[in-house]
Formats: sequence, structure tokens, C-alpha cells
Amino acid sequence: MANFDFEQMQCIQRELQEKYKDRWKTLCPEVGREKLLWMLIEAGEMADVIKKRGDEAIMQEEDTRKAFIEEMCDVMMYFNDVMLCYDITPDELESIYRAKHERNMQRW
Repeated sequence: MANFDFEQMQCIQRELQEKYKDRWKTLCPEVGREKLLWMLIEAGEMADVIKKRGDEAIMQEEDTRKAFIEEMCDVMMYFNDVMLCYDITPDELESIYRAKHERNMQRW
């Protein structure tokens, strides 16, 4: 898998959503806020790995690195859920991301 992009991530999230449609809430704007809060909790778990194990361990210890990346994946999964809840396409994200980058390049 040379490039793993938002389209692929969203496809995976849709597949997961379909599998658990009888147990999970439907992805819609009303659920977006909840998904965003879960994403922030997962970001906190990433921070916990940094706090408890340290930067060096993330860079050098396989188990710590895996745990950190796994938490990062949880963040990305919820991030993609938020995008799906608000019907934000990867193309739309890219366009606005690039425009934001251009503005940031003009700062200071």
C-alpha cells in the first residue's frame, strides 16, 4: 500500500460502520459532536503515551511506538467519522487544507 489516503480511510470507516450498524449510531451531523469528543479522548491517550513513556521510547522501543501509533490510528478513525458525519469529502478537505497552508506560508 504505497499511499494511504483519506478516501481509503473513509472506505474502511464505512465498512466498519456497516458491520456494526445495529449497534452503533448512524453517521450524521447529530453524531458528529460525539465523534469529535471521542477523537479528543483518543488524542489524550496519545499524550499519555508521551507523558508516561517519553519521546525516546516512542522513537526506539517497538512496543511503545506501536502503542503510540495505535492511539494515533484511533484519532484518525474518529477524525474520519467526523468527516463522514458532516459529509466532508477528501477533495474538500484537501482544497481547504492547501488554502490554509498557503495562508500560513505568508505569515511572519
